[in-house]
Amino acid sequence: MQYLCLIYSDESQWPGLPKAEHERVLGEYHAYTDDIQRSGHLVGANRLEPTSAATAVRVRNGRVSTTDGPFAETKEQLGGYYLLEARDLNEAIQLAARIPGARYGCIEVRPVMEMKR
Repeated sequence: MQYLCLIYSDESQWPGLPKAEHERVLGEYHAYTDDIQRSGHLVGANRLEPTSAATAVRVRNGRVSTTDGPFAETKEQLGGYYLLEARDLNEAIQLAARIPGARYGCIEVRPVMEMKR
């Protein structure tokens, strides 16, 4: 079964990190990604641009409207994700707990619902 691990953290913290700390955290992400790729758990992963690059799209009464940037005031923002293959929720949680961002923010683990056609 596939699980989407959504990585939330306070994106305002990252620009202020000392260069050595920033590189250490990125190295941890690279090592984690390599490990889950070798183990066969990795389906996909990406880092997201900051919320300032986001556009919210809504359709109301047939009209499309867009809003630039963040549309909700929250302490933590979605910064990236891993799409994992795991036996069950327990294994997905164990894999998510190893994501470096779990120490700085929150990892939301959600089962992926298969689309039936």
